[in-house]
Amino acid sequence: MNYKNLFLAILTLGTMTVSAQSNLLNAKTPDQIGKKSEAQLNSDNDKPLPYGYVDDRDVLFGKTVWEIIDLDERVNFPMYYPIDESLGDNRKALYSVLVKAIRDSIITEVYNSSYFTSKKELKEIEASFVKIDTTIGGYDQMNEDYEAYKAGEKKIDEQYINVTELTAQDVDAYKIVGRWYFDKRQGELKYRMLGICPVIPDVYTMDQEEKDYIDLFWVFFPSARDVLHENYAFNDKNSSAPISFDHLLNARRFNATIYQEENVQGDRKISEYLKENAQMQLLESDRIKEKIRNFEQDMWSY
Repeated sequence: MNYKNLFLAILTLGTMTVSAQSNLLNAKTPDQIGKKSEAQLNSDNDKPLPYGYVDDRDVLFGKTVWEIIDLDERVNFPMYYPIDESLGDNRKALYSVLVKAIRDSIITEVYNSSYFTSKKELKEIEASFVKIDTTIGGYDQMNEDYEAYKAGEKKIDEQYINVTELTAQDVDAYKIVGRWYFDKRQGELKYRMLGICPVIPDVYTMDQEEKDYIDLFWVFFPSARDVLHENYAFNDKNSSAPISFDHLLNARRFNATIYQEENVQGDRKISEYLKENAQMQLLESDRIKEKIRNFEQDMWSY
């Protein structure tokens, strides 16, 4: 028996904080489940592990890459589920966590693009949280006098317009942008996430085979770490030890595919120079990953 591994396992279990279904084993009535005692709240009052300071002179190599996280992949399910948040176990999907924090003005660094140059106003963000669909009856009413509708003199009746709020189940993927860099002081290759963006299908193409996708908003990741640290993803191996979304993303406990890298051609996407060939695009993504990995390996060649 490996006593060293047993000791480490006991130490880990003894120090971890249980957040999902808190107070489950001590509750006398169902309404007490999920409510923490004062002592628990005080012990949970921690912050995400701060990033260390990185001097520009210590960065020997750097490369910014854009990746897409497909939520259809099983390893990425903790970011997608639960889509039904009425289960009463305090779990939320990553999309719900981001949206609530934006509405509560906890996350304020929200932008139009991954370059973080133009901020999105709250009204503009709120508009992106709903999908508006016009029924066939609405189009018939519009076509009766299209010129008047175009001029704004005529409007479609509300009964022909369906307004639905987007939920976590509408999110198909997440886009992330981050920077790989070689820290010569530490002597290792590191990664720092910079932004994250939910991706949904366009409402007009949701029922089609060929869907068009929309970037809802870009959140500057370092500004959202406190919120992500306070919310937990489901741990399939041990439901008593959930991991925070901040830990999940910083530890790269997901699978992602590179679709763009910074380059001399204006950061062009892989799909722009390898068109209509999904296999070659995946191979190019792997080539970029290997190029970044090989830099670290080459630093230790003799």
